[in-house]
Amino acid sequence: MAITENGSRSIDGVELTPRQVGLNLLPPTFATVEEERAERKQKLAGALRIFGRLGFGEGVAGHITVRDPEFPDCFWVNPFGKSFRHMTVSDLILVNHSGDVVYGDSPVNRAAFVIHAAIHEARPDVIAAAHSHSVHGKAFSSLGIKLDPITQDSCIFYDDHTVISEQGGAVVFEVEAGRELATKFPTGKAAIHQNHGLFTVGQSVDEAAFWFISMERSCQAQLLAMAAGTPHLIKPEYAEYTQKQTGYPLAGWFSFSPLWQEICRTDPDLFD
Repeated sequence: MAITENGSRSIDGVELTPRQVGLNLLPPTFATVEEERAERKQKLAGALRIFGRLGFGEGVAGHITVRDPEFPDCFWVNPFGKSFRHMTVSDLILVNHSGDVVYGDSPVNRAAFVIHAAIHEARPDVIAAAHSHSVHGKAFSSLGIKLDPITQDSCIFYDDHTVISEQGGAVVFEVEAGRELATKFPTGKAAIHQNHGLFTVGQSVDEAAFWFISMERSCQAQLLAMAAGTPHLIKPEYAEYTQKQTGYPLAGWFSFSPLWQEICRTDPDLFD
């Protein structure tokens, strides 16, 4: 069975509808902006909890953001100093591109504002962005190289990510520094910030979060392979084909679904 880019499935060349396979293969639609905002915030709180469960927390570092559907110059983000593992919808704060908290009583991590605001402002296509100080992403970022196509999963990022050396290793607190980073990330789903870590973006929280998780694991796989020997690269034509089949936005959105199902079952208080 194959999933096509328009969300349909086929068996032996016969296309099936989502109803036929018993799954919702397309993102939801919303009758009101309030419904869409609620869904984005729920997914954001859930993704943060998943990051915490996977060990992506590092003190107060790390953040996921999602653009507000009504006020696109503002984004929802986790508050400064709140544990990923205990994030709820009501904890989230709304921040504008100037760094002002326009909804909520908690402070914002300045690094979250500086980098994410610059990316959201420079790239209207980005609805959500994810970053954390995950162990393998940090380690891999110190190499200053791109991911190689050594596994099927790493092909998701084939010719669709970049390495940013500017500001590498420095805490990005200045607005101009954030804008400089954004200019080095004009397209693509992911960036490896040298001596810092990973950034991923998407058209939904689901997509951005899944790309981050997949990229972190691909970094881990490449580090293991390089430690053991010299990995054999997948042929460029195979890597490109696999990227087109698995690296488009709907595939990222759908691949997040099992993680979302799990966190909803185990952590229903995230909706508080």
